[in-house]
Formats: sequence, C-alpha cells, structure tokens
Amino acid sequence: MIHNTDIPHRLDRLPWSRFHWLVVVALGITWILDGLEVTLAGSLAGALKDSPTLRFTDADIGDMGSAYILGAVIGALLFGWLTDRWGRKKLFYITLAVYAVSTLASAFAWDYWSFAAFRFLTGAGIGGEYAAINSAIQELIPARYRGRTDLAINGSFWVGAALGALGAVVLLAPGFLGPDVGWRMAFGIGGALALLIIFLRTFLPESPRWLMVKGRIGEAEAIVEGIEGRVRESTGRPLAPVEGTGLTLDLRRDTSMVAVARVLFTRYKRRSFLGLSLMIAQAFFYNAIFFTNVLILTKFYGVPNSDVGWYVLPFALGNFTGPLLLGPLFDTWGRKPMIAATYALSGVLLFGTGWLFLHGMLTATTQTVAWSVIFFVASAAASSAYLTVSESFPLEARATAISLFYALGTLLGGVAAPWFFGRLIETGDRGQIMMGYSVAAALMVIAAGIELWIGVRAERRPLESVATPLCSVAPAE
Repeated sequence: MIHNTDIPHRLDRLPWSRFHWLVVVALGITWILDGLEVTLAGSLAGALKDSPTLRFTDADIGDMGSAYILGAVIGALLFGWLTDRWGRKKLFYITLAVYAVSTLASAFAWDYWSFAAFRFLTGAGIGGEYAAINSAIQELIPARYRGRTDLAINGSFWVGAALGALGAVVLLAPGFLGPDVGWRMAFGIGGALALLIIFLRTFLPESPRWLMVKGRIGEAEAIVEGIEGRVRESTGRPLAPVEGTGLTLDLRRDTSMVAVARVLFTRYKRRSFLGLSLMIAQAFFYNAIFFTNVLILTKFYGVPNSDVGWYVLPFALGNFTGPLLLGPLFDTWGRKPMIAATYALSGVLLFGTGWLFLHGMLTATTQTVAWSVIFFVASAAASSAYLTVSESFPLEARATAISLFYALGTLLGGVAAPWFFGRLIETGDRGQIMMGYSVAAALMVIAAGIELWIGVRAERRPLESVATPLCSVAPAE
C-alpha cells in the first residue's frame, strides 16, 4: 500500500497563528498543573513531617520523591508505547485522568505506604504525559518554531511551581488550618483542577503526521485542511504555496517493536547514546536539588515551614524565564552550541554554589538567589534533553523513544537522586552534601562534551529530514 502525501510540508510552511497559541496553552497547562502539584509536595515537606498522621522523617521525604519518579518511569514506558499505538490524543485523556485521580487520592493518604502508592500513581500519569505532549509539539508546530515552543511548554512547569509555592504559603499559614488539613487540601485542589483541564484537551486535534503513517490519509488530510482554515482566518492572509517534494510511504513496511528497537539501537545508536546521556545528567541534577531544596532551607538555614513557599517563588521564576528567553536561540544559534553551553554552565554554577555552601558563605536568601541563577540556565538545558529525544527519531518510534529515554534517564539519574540527597542532608554534614553537588555538576559537564561530540543539528529542519519515517520509501538520512 503506497501513499504520496505533502502533509509535513503543509504543516511546516504555516505562519504562527492563534491555532499554535492554543496548542501551546492546551499542552502547557498540564505542565503548569504538574509544577503546582510537585511544588506543593516539595513545599509541604515540613507539613508532612509535622503531620500527626504521617510523621515523616527527612529520609521519608526523599523516599516520596523517589516513589513519584519511579512511577513516572513506569508510566512513561507503558503510556509511551500506547501513544505510538493508539495515537496522541487518546493518551492525552488517559494520562491526565490517571494523574488527576491519583493526586486527589494523595489528599486521603493515611500512612507511609498509602502516600507512597498515590505518589507513584501520580508520577505514572505525568510520565505518560511526557511522551504524548512532546510528540504532539514536534508534530503540530512548524519546524522553524519547534525549539522555542518545546522549551517554553516544558518550562511552563514552573508557572505551576510558583502557584504551588503561593498555595503552600496560604495553606500552611500558622493558625489557618490544622496540621493534618493544609497538606490534604493542597493535594485535593491540585487534583480537582487537573480534572477540569481534561475538557480543554478537546480542542487539540490528533496528529496528522501520526495518522499519515497509520495509513489514515483521509483523516489526516481533513485535519490539516481544518488547521489551514484556522490559520487563514487568524492571520487574514492567504497561505504560502507548498514547497518541497512530497513524502512517499509504503505502509507494508515493518514498524513493529522489533523494528523500532533496531532503529533506536542500530541505525541511530549514536543518537540513542546522546539522548540517554542528556537525560541521565539533567534528571540527577534536577531531582537532586528540587526534591530536597526545602530540607536545605529548613535544616541549615532555619526557615519555618510556613515561609518555605516564599523561597520557592524566585526559584520557579528562574526556571520559567530561562527556557522562555533562551529558547529562540535554540532555533537560531542552533541546538548543538546551545545545549552544550547550557549543560556546561549549569554544572559550573552548581559546583561554585556548592563550594560557597560548604564554607558557610550563604544565607537562605543568597542560597535561593544562587539556585535561581543556576536553574535559569539548567531549566533550558533540561528541556532541551526532551527536545533532542523527541525530534531525533522516526515518527513511528517518537513517543516510544521519548518514554524509553526519559524512563532510563530518570531511573538511572532521577530515582536515586532524592533518596541519595535525602540521606546526605540527614547527616547534617555540609561536606557530604557538597559531594553530592559535585557529582551532579560533573554529570552535566560530561553531557555537554557528549553533545559537542555527536549532537544533532535539527534546528529549522522538517522532522522527516532529521529522521526519515520507517515506512518512507526514501532512504534514511
């Protein structure tokens, strides 16, 4: 069964329009909710320790972070595979529903194991979201805007983080709610908001590119015509003519899991090594700090639990503005120099901040400022790891690749980080914590070197030229 189609060229030649803004909002709002929920969990660390029901220790808090991340790993593998089989849109609903229900359930946890189980399931929903959302970004956004859009959407997590920090300030205010009520209310609100967002997803179309390789050309053409109509209406101008050679697809070609694995680990083995390296480094770096920064503030600087949210706000601001302001450079200056620069600079800045912390030269305020500066850069670096993995492999394997490398990177670099740092912090020894910071910094610098060595120059290039679809008659690049 042979099909000729110009769907990719039609999508890539579109100007930026109201349709693309709505795609950004519909996809980004999930990361806002994720940021709200995760930040609440971090900001609530003190409340969970003070809870007369849970009575968590510092190590228990680290364990909860690891449970969440482990759930994200399992969810990514399962839902990522289903995203390539069932489609992007269907998985939008399934993964968000899992996330919403599990977050609501966290509000009713009664002991260590119930809370860990609900955190695991919440992570599973979010892990699945990574594959579906990043696939949709790549396949719906024109090539020349792909890098900045991907970074901006992934960075929107930190808008939710800021909201979560403010929510923690209100809900944990002394005398406002009981010690076992504030944290439950926080999770309940987050879950309820997530359920409402499901309805926003009805706006998003199925990916025409995914439909195309599934042989559903008629459906894909109808969706593209609808998108073109929205763009014409939004801009008030006729569309540019379609340029480039159409794509010829042979849908009889093998696209099974075996074929996908052969592509990932044989044809594109260098890209696989690159993606795994970037994922491991950013996962360890991020989760080491993010899931334990509240413990640093309370244990070493004496910040009251009720005030922690104020310190998370500037941290979240740095994380959000970094991808937003640096994102356009990933499309203009290029992927390789920007990814290498942000990874290397993140590592150097963390090592310097760790040295100042080791010698007692920081206060709670200056520590927060230092983290904000570090993650202005590191947030762009972390988002670029997802960008790299999601645009470097064939369309039929895109969600599977995202989920696989996210899962492996997070399992190797992320699950261990909260557990590892939670125990380092529990010792109360600044030297032990500096050792952990040094490990995280070294991983980022090493990843920067790997990017310079084998990075993919994908800026402003159609996805089908970065990695030819498995069913394409044209030879792979």
